[in-house]
Amino acid sequence: MVEKRNGLTEHTGRSDNSRADLHLHTTYSDGARSPKEIVQRAHAAGLSVISITDHDNVGALDEAIEVGKSLGIEVVSGVELSVALNEKDIHLLAYFFDHTNQKLLDYLSFFRYERLKRAERIVQKLNDINIPLKLDAVLDQAGIGSVGRPHIASALMEEGLTDTYHEAFLRYIGAGAPAYEKKYQLSPLEATQLITQAGGLSFLAHPGKYTTDVELSTLIQAGLDGIEVVHPSHNETRQEFYRGVVHQYFLLECGGSDYHGGKKNDEGTFGVYTVSLDVVEDMRNRLFS
Repeated sequence: MVEKRNGLTEHTGRSDNSRADLHLHTTYSDGARSPKEIVQRAHAAGLSVISITDHDNVGALDEAIEVGKSLGIEVVSGVELSVALNEKDIHLLAYFFDHTNQKLLDYLSFFRYERLKRAERIVQKLNDINIPLKLDAVLDQAGIGSVGRPHIASALMEEGLTDTYHEAFLRYIGAGAPAYEKKYQLSPLEATQLITQAGGLSFLAHPGKYTTDVELSTLIQAGLDGIEVVHPSHNETRQEFYRGVVHQYFLLECGGSDYHGGKKNDEGTFGVYTVSLDVVEDMRNRLFS
């Protein structure tokens, strides 16, 4: 069944509760809600399957899986990784991997360490231009999560050093801004190989935000299993375009709300940007059939 809400095609599956959101963030990265809260909210929204895809962190999964069992929600293992392509920051989503795989855990631990070192360099650059932000304020924002620029932006706003979250990126920490620092990234091939060895599938996240056709082709050649078709940044035309690419290259599709618990003015995305359970079954069949 296909429905339209807010002018967007919403693939809702066989019935209203046969839906999946495969792109959600918690306090283990840059989301505002705990794993338990995310699963409870998914239950309230009538979702059947979700995936928590925190940045460089799988710490939310055990709690989410247990809560999901009690509420009848399947929680698919997920994570979001950053890769570098032509000096551009590209995000990959991984699904159905073994989240206890030691090699994967070692890589994620290293990524989180590099995130911390990057935050330290950004704070130092801010201090150098007389923005008196302290690293402790950033770490307070991150809590148990993987520290990143969203936490720095929130700290700048909370400390009264910027008026808004977005101003922090525009004036100080966005690409090309005076306190910008690149983060450590894998190549697309390294990332897809890491995901594959952990038994998972790799998908290009929200390509409509930044990916050219040439870059998309390069990423497919690097071993992508699929593309995130449904995303808040994709209108109906973009969805149909990427669904065509999926069919052309015999790839899989995924989709979700990219929900951060309201941190990015995204409260209206939860339960709206979903995919059918057939999409989840296609992913499962690719791995296990």
